Amino acid sequence: MTDEGLVAGMAAGDSQAAAAFVRRYQARVFGLALTIVGVPATAEEVAQEAFLRAWRYAGGYDPRRGAVASWLLTITRNAAIDVVRVSHERPYEPDTLLGLLDPQAERPLEGWPDADRVRTALHGLPHEQAVAVVLATFYGLTAREIAEREDIPLGTAKTRIRLGLIRLRDQLEVTDD
Repeated sequence: MTDEGLVAGMAAGDSQAAAAFVRRYQARVFGLALTIVGVPATAEEVAQEAFLRAWRYAGGYDPRRGAVASWLLTITRNAAIDVVRVSHERPYEPDTLLGLLDPQAERPLEGWPDADRVRTALHGLPHEQAVAVVLATFYGLTAREIAEREDIPLGTAKTRIRLGLIRLRDQLEVTDD
């Protein structure tokens, strides 16, 4: 069954579709949650919450706006960021996280989809853009928060995020299809 079919089944209340959906995505969801929160037990809770949200909002999924995997991983990222914000714990400082994403790092981020490609792409960005992208995507900071943290103008923070994401998209060959 296709991803879209599983989501449609979940929207209709089909528990078998939900079980198949969880089996298909559990490793990716847990890997992303673990990368963001840094604690396996917390990552399990985040993964469970992400799947609950996906079940709850399956009827609102619109395939024209993106792939099922992107939709689910966005839900996961948001759930993980919520947990990190509530606990006020940061699993890594941004520079440490950038080091982990370095293609030369000894221990790759296990369970992360396309980890090598992401590491290489982030490593290829100018340092300021890489930090801004990591702060925005992994930590969920706003451009204003990044500007304050980095002691730069708001416009500069926005530009670094935008250019960094554009370069990542180009390097990772991401399309809007």
